[in-house]
Amino acid sequence: MSEVKAQVTDPNDLVEYGFKRVIITITAILCALLEIIDTTIVNVALNDIRGSLGATLTDVAWVITAYAIANVIIIPMTGWLSKQFGRRNYFAASIIIFTVTSFLCGNATNIWELVAFRFIQGMGGGALLVTAQTIITESYPIEKRGMAQAIYGMGVIVGPTLGPPLGGYLVDNYSWRDIFYINIPVGIAATILTILFVKSPKYGDKLKANQVDWLGIGLLAACIGSLQFVLEHGQQDDWFEEPLIVALSVVSLFGMVGFIWRELVYDHPVVNLRVLKDSNLRVGTIMTFILGFGLYGSTFIIPIYTQSILGWTATDAGLLLIPSSITTGLMMPIIGKLLQRGVPQKYLVIGGFTIFFLYSLWMFLLMTPDTGAEHFFWPLVVRGIGLGLLFVPITTLSLSTLQGKDIGDGAAFTGMMRQLGGSFGIAIITTFITRITIQHRVDLIPNITAINFRVQQTLQGYKQMFISRGFAPNEAMDKAYQLLDLSVTRQSTVLAYMDVFLYLGILFLLCVPFVMLIKKGAGKVDMSNAAH
Repeated sequence: MSEVKAQVTDPNDLVEYGFKRVIITITAILCALLEIIDTTIVNVALNDIRGSLGATLTDVAWVITAYAIANVIIIPMTGWLSKQFGRRNYFAASIIIFTVTSFLCGNATNIWELVAFRFIQGMGGGALLVTAQTIITESYPIEKRGMAQAIYGMGVIVGPTLGPPLGGYLVDNYSWRDIFYINIPVGIAATILTILFVKSPKYGDKLKANQVDWLGIGLLAACIGSLQFVLEHGQQDDWFEEPLIVALSVVSLFGMVGFIWRELVYDHPVVNLRVLKDSNLRVGTIMTFILGFGLYGSTFIIPIYTQSILGWTATDAGLLLIPSSITTGLMMPIIGKLLQRGVPQKYLVIGGFTIFFLYSLWMFLLMTPDTGAEHFFWPLVVRGIGLGLLFVPITTLSLSTLQGKDIGDGAAFTGMMRQLGGSFGIAIITTFITRITIQHRVDLIPNITAINFRVQQTLQGYKQMFISRGFAPNEAMDKAYQLLDLSVTRQSTVLAYMDVFLYLGILFLLCVPFVMLIKKGAGKVDMSNAAH
């Protein structure tokens, strides 16, 4: 192992200045944005894709699932793959795979072609996040790496928000195929800039084919792939009532146990699990998971609420999140400066979790069936401040007591946990809303009785409205009952969304004691060897 370390490039050789550093930063941010936007941009196009390719709702869901499965499988392997092929080569190859499959996705003639190309696209895209983070960080001198993390964080946090409005605009004005074609010019430019400007550290000898941890790769794919499928499809398939969900849950469990055993006993593991002995990384991965839960969960829930309850268009729902993204973007350089000046990350993280609790409580209090865009503006600005305070400090805290190549393994874990946190968040929130809506409806129904004056007054008002539109009295009364039933369902759903925000807020508040477990690191995090 010492031989390998001796051959690694001096970290200072990778630091860039002036124009070259600007170009490298822009290239890496573009690639991170491409990957993250692509995880959400497709959501608003599913109906158009389904109609164009003649697919069922279940079939078209695989367009998202295939990408997510490939994404989560590849993220923990990025450090190892960078070492095998050289970071610049691996990064450039990932961009090329992502770009070519974007073109193929746009040209797909049936749903399963599209699903296959999306899976390959996810394999290329998963590498872009962690590798882009490493490239940006080591292009900056150590004293400016807090700012480097802030710049990277802008892409990671703003990306999920930009996806829905951009996708909605392209679908509404052009075609669903353009959500893939838009990646092509950016991908070509990023590939050229990567080859011309990005440096790659020198590594030791590559593993021979018979030394590669093929069994570990297989177990990782089985574990994470099965888990991601269960999370994506559990609710629509009624969870453990469906034999396939049960089977894949078992595969995921045994795959995880087998993977952990394999990585701990094999001489050349594809993922270094021993790095989790570091207590800061263990606590950090939990906080990163919760950050992913809150980031992707709230990004998912708000557009769904505004479209299903308030009747907004996909484009309007996506645009609603823009103030939050702008706020987070403005926060990032401020956070970077604070870290450079020695403000403890622990205090920033506590502030971030507290602010996210206040945002969730605010959303809980303002939600009604008639809430307008003007009511959401300031809570979403507060959300942006909270996310800004959480992302960079959590990342640097997680890695603060790691050294050398362990930092790359730690970065891969935090990336994977952020993605899995988002998947768990969306799955749990979807299930919760569905089930708690039914419970709220059951609780509301007893209040609607024939002797209740307000109920009768409402029914008579609905009846007169339908009579004025030309319906017969009996028919108008039937429609009045239907409208009342719809109103109860709507109110039940609003109550369910209120509960989600309340519980999300409590979850974030409960994170504050975990932050106190973080030990003081050795100072600024040296990310220079992050993928070595």
